[in-house]
Amino acid sequence: MFDTLSDRLASTFKNLRGKGRLSEADIDATAREIRIALLEADVALPVVRAFIKQVKERATGSEVSQALNPAQQVIKIVNEELIGILGGETRRLRLAKTAPTVIMLAGLQGAGKTTLAGKLGRWLKGQGHAPMLVACDLQRPNAVNQLSVVAERAGVAIFAPEPGNGVGDPVQVAKDSIEYARGKQHDIVIVDTAGRLGIDQELMQQAADIRDAVSPDEVLFVVDAMIGQDAVNTAEAFRDGVGFDGVVLSKLDGDARGGAALSIAHVTGKQIMFASNGEKLDDFDAFHPDRMASRILGMGDMLSLIEKAEQTFSQAEAEKMAAKLAKGPKEFTLDDFLAQMEQVRKMGSISKLLGMLPGMGQMKDQINNLDEREVDRTAAIIKSMTPAERQEPTIINGSRRARIAKGSGVDVSAVKGLVERFFDARKMMSKMAQGGGMPGMPGMPGMPGMGGGARKKKQVKQAKGKRKSGNPMKRKAEEEAAAARREAAQAGNPLGLPQGGQDPQNFELPEEFKKFMG
Repeated sequence: MFDTLSDRLASTFKNLRGKGRLSEADIDATAREIRIALLEADVALPVVRAFIKQVKERATGSEVSQALNPAQQVIKIVNEELIGILGGETRRLRLAKTAPTVIMLAGLQGAGKTTLAGKLGRWLKGQGHAPMLVACDLQRPNAVNQLSVVAERAGVAIFAPEPGNGVGDPVQVAKDSIEYARGKQHDIVIVDTAGRLGIDQELMQQAADIRDAVSPDEVLFVVDAMIGQDAVNTAEAFRDGVGFDGVVLSKLDGDARGGAALSIAHVTGKQIMFASNGEKLDDFDAFHPDRMASRILGMGDMLSLIEKAEQTFSQAEAEKMAAKLAKGPKEFTLDDFLAQMEQVRKMGSISKLLGMLPGMGQMKDQINNLDEREVDRTAAIIKSMTPAERQEPTIINGSRRARIAKGSGVDVSAVKGLVERFFDARKMMSKMAQGGGMPGMPGMPGMPGMGGGARKKKQVKQAKGKRKSGNPMKRKAEEEAAAARREAAQAGNPLGLPQGGQDPQNFELPEEFKKFMG
């Protein structure tokens, strides 16, 4: 959604790099380019004005003029101001002192409230809660049935005593759901209310009646991030007519310009709390202003990537794999290879994972054209092998390759290439188990079976031949940094990702991912 804005900002900052001193004309030109970029992204004009004013005031002050690297200081200022207009700090849900906590969803029809109710329920269940969805949208055809299906897919309970389709009193359903939730020991109630095709008095009154009936702890306004400037107008109308405590952005994965996300928190004074960025129930998470600003500026989102890894990878399995690799590369088999691939696939779309890596903005087109089915093809090849072949791939000769290729529906060359990449990856993972890390991205393992080749071997060879500095102080610093990397790799981080402090410009896409690039 923010691709166009990110590209314009990157181009603007590129013109600043290499300048030892920024003149007033440089700052004015930069502010003008940023203003145009924000307006093209459909950000509300009052927000643009406030943002540019703050950036110019800070950029013309001493923090830039006295900085060793003025261009980096300007980027830092823009990043901090972006975080500010996105809401500042992450806003958490307020939970009631006495259960159940009542969360009411409000918004226009088509904003995605019903699907989002299921996503929020699933997310809260993953946080250790016992949520229940309440069907109070009794006007829209099949809304109750849709919520029932979503609740079943999300694995959460639902309270739907009325059939809907114009039948039933939504206010009474909301009242009854609280006692029902107490009886069934649900600690969170999510009330899905009716929407309309536009803002009208009937919608406002019904939403206000439900609010008064259940006294929600949180009223969340669900807004379609793709409707642009109208999102701000709608949010202001709901704030004045019903009132809400936080905003949930849906359809954040769309191709619209994204101005709503940058405008709504600043204009309404209510923070964005959650964001939905896909069709799957797992494509939902808390909204972090600092991480979103980092993505917009092309600096990636390593914290979210690490959190996804921690949720997906089993600590026990990670330790078991590390112990196996420590014994020697031959202990790592194609079965392990397949298991690791499937674990990475559980983290979600590979293109989205790549998008979280710093510096990936310049490879946006390749990432968008990435073939997600490559993992499935690799899995099919491995599953077409016999247990003996998976255990010891060296026995795979020409006739075996032909049989495996026929069984998995690929060319013989694909089978041969997979086996070769497996041997490369096995060597690499064995080195990482010994604290070597990955060339080009310290401490981050590649995805087994994806890519590899001469360049990687050359990098490993260069890493082996690296000489220690003759300067005692510099050598000591290098040794301390190496020890810190080894300690981080052994600290239980499932992916072995760096814990922070990395300059985004120094990150390089792992060779193992390049197999996917068109």
